Amino acid sequence: MSTAQRTQKPAKKEDAPEEILLETAPDPQPGLREYLTVKRAALLAREEAARANPPTQPHRLRARASAEARSGVRRIRIRHHQIVSDSPLDFAGYDLGPASPEIQLGVLSSCLTHVFLIQAARLRVPLDALEVQVEADQDPRGGKPGFEETPIYPHNISYTVHLTSPASAERVRELHETVERECPIYNLLINPQHVTGRVVLTGSPREV
Repeated sequence: MSTAQRTQKPAKKEDAPEEILLETAPDPQPGLREYLTVKRAALLAREEAARANPPTQPHRLRARASAEARSGVRRIRIRHHQIVSDSPLDFAGYDLGPASPEIQLGVLSSCLTHVFLIQAARLRVPLDALEVQVEADQDPRGGKPGFEETPIYPHNISYTVHLTSPASAERVRELHETVERECPIYNLLINPQHVTGRVVLTGSPREV
């Protein structure tokens, strides 16, 4: 890079070419901004495709888990992906993967992170770094005598977003509010759900 190039002042906002999709600070740092530009283009393309060919029914999501013989390790299969879930050593496990409640917190952190990226691209909020930490309490005494009112499930769930951005506090608050409104897993957890279940004996059409 020549001396002239190094000392050249950044172009003013009004001089920026129209094809730039994301507003950035005068001195952008390596990070997520280039990705957000690509994400915004993909988002706009998906929305245009949905307008041209609107969906006629919901998507059916599927996941299944099986227990491995002798080890009890749970293999969760979703499409062509696999996640291993296991118990700790003191609970007849090998600690080969996180337990189910931990995976649930990980799912929430992943979904929040992704929706922050989506909405940052949509709202043109520049981000340089993003991390979402999720915490919850799980009391092993839950449901036992004397603790009947204590939940057996993770509760007191909270999340903390660590982000780096030159955007104003007002823009970041707007981004946060939009994320909470749009995040599927966040809204799944804060709203009551109805779950049905059945047991089928292998090799038999009978349900138990």
